[in-house]
Parts: sequence; structure tokens; C-alpha cells
Amino acid sequence: MQVNDDNHCFICGDHNPIGLHAVFTTDPEKGRAETRVRIPEHFQGWQGIVHGGILSALLDEICAQACMARGLQVVTSEMRLRYRKPVPTGTEITVIGEIVRDRRRLIDVRGIIELEGETMTEADVIMFRTAG
Repeated sequence: MQVNDDNHCFICGDHNPIGLHAVFTTDPEKGRAETRVRIPEHFQGWQGIVHGGILSALLDEICAQACMARGLQVVTSEMRLRYRKPVPTGTEITVIGEIVRDRRRLIDVRGIIELEGETMTEADVIMFRTAG
């Protein structure tokens, strides 16, 4: 399977006019990626609260970025989320992904969203290696 990046991803794509334009720092040795983003009101669910689907998408992307830091081409196979606390819109959050285990075709990755050092949302993600 071949996947192509056309720079329109709503999390990180430069060409997406309504995207979050996340920029990632990575550590290939650790299989780790991190970004800081501020989620605007137009991504809310309930008033003043970031929609859970947006948080899920951020965790999905950061886990893929952790894999890509190691040169792996992946797609998401499974994702298990735990929403610990609501994330207010307009606040800057830190999103972290780190490879936990490499099982040849499957990669286990842990994702966390933090607000001021407190875990707000976390995910265990299984990525499927398509190439690399």
C-alpha cells in the first residue's frame, strides 16, 4: 500500500486553510514525537471544550509521527482512548507520542495530551507498517 502526503492534513498540513498546522519535534532514537498546539473554538464540541474527535485525531497523528521519526511508513490499525479531563478551547496543549514496542508489521505506540503537565487524554495505538 502506498500513501501520499499532499500537505492537506488538517492536523499538520501547510496547505489546509482551516488546519491546526502542527509542527513536530522528533527523536528517532527514542521513536518519539511531540508538538504544542492551541485548539481554536471552531473545533469545540460542547461550549468551550475541544471536541473528542479532534483530540483523537491529534493522538492518531502524533503516534504516526513517532513512527515516521524512525523512517517507518504506517497507518493506524487500532486505537484505544481514555478521556481523563475536558480540554478547554484556546489553551495550549502538548501532544506526545512514543513507540512502546515494534512487532515487525505492527508498532505499539503510546500517545498523551497534556495541559500544564497534567494528562488530559491518552491513547494506546497499534500502527500497521505499510513500508519502511
